[in-house]
Amino acid sequence: MSNLLFKAAAPARALAKSHNFSRGPKLQQCLRKGARLHTASFRSRAERPNPRKEHNARASQRTFHATNTLLQKDPYNALGVDKSATAAEIKKAYYGLAKKFHPDTNKDPTAKDKFGEIQTAYEILSDPKKREQYDQFGDASFDPNAAGGNPFAGAAGGNPFAGFGAQGGFGGGFGGGFNFEDLFSAFGGRRSNPFQQEILVGDNIESHVSISFMEAAKGTSKTITITPVESCNTCSGSGLKSGAQRSQCHSCEGTGTRVHYAQGGFQMASTCGSCGGTGSTIPKSSECRTCSGQGVVRNKKTITVDIPAGIEDGMRLRIDGAGDAPITGRSTSPDARAQRGDLYVFVRVATDPKFSREGSNILYTANIPLTTAILGGQVTIPTLDGTVNLKVATGTNTGDKVTLPGMGMQRLGSRRAGSGDLKVEFRVKMPKSLSASQRTILEMLADEMDDKSARRVMNVSSPDPKDPDSHKDEGFLKSMWHNLTHHPAHEKDASGTSGSTGESTSDDKGKKENKSASD
Repeated sequence: MSNLLFKAAAPARALAKSHNFSRGPKLQQCLRKGARLHTASFRSRAERPNPRKEHNARASQRTFHATNTLLQKDPYNALGVDKSATAAEIKKAYYGLAKKFHPDTNKDPTAKDKFGEIQTAYEILSDPKKREQYDQFGDASFDPNAAGGNPFAGAAGGNPFAGFGAQGGFGGGFGGGFNFEDLFSAFGGRRSNPFQQEILVGDNIESHVSISFMEAAKGTSKTITITPVESCNTCSGSGLKSGAQRSQCHSCEGTGTRVHYAQGGFQMASTCGSCGGTGSTIPKSSECRTCSGQGVVRNKKTITVDIPAGIEDGMRLRIDGAGDAPITGRSTSPDARAQRGDLYVFVRVATDPKFSREGSNILYTANIPLTTAILGGQVTIPTLDGTVNLKVATGTNTGDKVTLPGMGMQRLGSRRAGSGDLKVEFRVKMPKSLSASQRTILEMLADEMDDKSARRVMNVSSPDPKDPDSHKDEGFLKSMWHNLTHHPAHEKDASGTSGSTGESTSDDKGKKENKSASD
């Protein structure tokens, strides 16, 4: 019986043939090279016909199509966590559910499927990249057919072999951690696309700065100290000491890939973990003494950050290329291009004793006296650019507001240019204690305004117009007030005094005349 030869690249070649990929000479060359490198042979039994032989032969010619039914369930719901859950919360939920639904301890027929859902959900949410991908695209991010009719538009953005890793239909059969993308990219001797230059991107770093309210309003510059990872000046980022060279990786013998034997005799390749797929490493004796072969060192430096006017508390500023440099030594290809990460500066704005803020508008509370609120007047209020005089309308109450347009914070990130408004809210200051004179005046005002509910303690009730003597015991202030307001009791008293004075004068004159006649 002839040998039945399975090649690791056979499904990919079938896919290329079915979709007419074979027109690309580079892809043909890549597949031919991979087919020669990674093969495994099987010998069928001659004494017994295998009823599944024909079925297996057809299966070996199938194109890649991974449909994972477990991905149809929301991984957050599967683990019972929110989308804002931390890595620790996700891990805790996974361990609890895995212990509960493990098939060895839970004899429920549905426990096995539930356990598979939990494992699949944890594989997605425990990986930051997979979690971000799911949050952005949902289940479509792990569906190799989600791109429609374009065979190259896979979940990885143009790679026809993307999406068949651990989360695909073939991942579980090879230990759950094998990535088919590593297999085909390994044919080019690199971990990334063999037809593209590898780009190494450094990590982003963070820093904090605190400013005052007025600095946020006007804009300012602050000096901060950071400790980013930078390229080693001694070796220029190569990780090699002067005159030294990289050597062939002993783990993969320079191929950049490691061969894994799966169940059933399949032979699969993945990226070498020792050299990162480059096929070469830096020997200990050839390492740069400054960076120990990493190609980068951590330095302390001081930079100046320009903070724009109108920035709010909690905002962050991004400074491109001011973050960490990527590690360019050891397991990195010497042809890779390095790109530094970014610096994020978180800004904290202190509170102000006078102003508060609502977006681009600022609020100010003006305390005015009771008399100013009743009679009206003018008060001086502070602004971001000095002070201004503001008119107070007669009868102003607590809570009344006046808006001064264009005197607020500068708008950031808005289509409307310019500044916000200054909103002034009035608060009437009520006296907590009164002198005798002040209380007398207020009680008289209550009388004039016919306020029956006001409490009176100064005995300054209005005199009875019918009682001419009811006003004689009133004080000086009340008497003056009644004279100014022409109270009826005062007018009657004045006329009565004038009449009695005239009669007395007439009687005296008559007595004088009688006395003269008798003489």
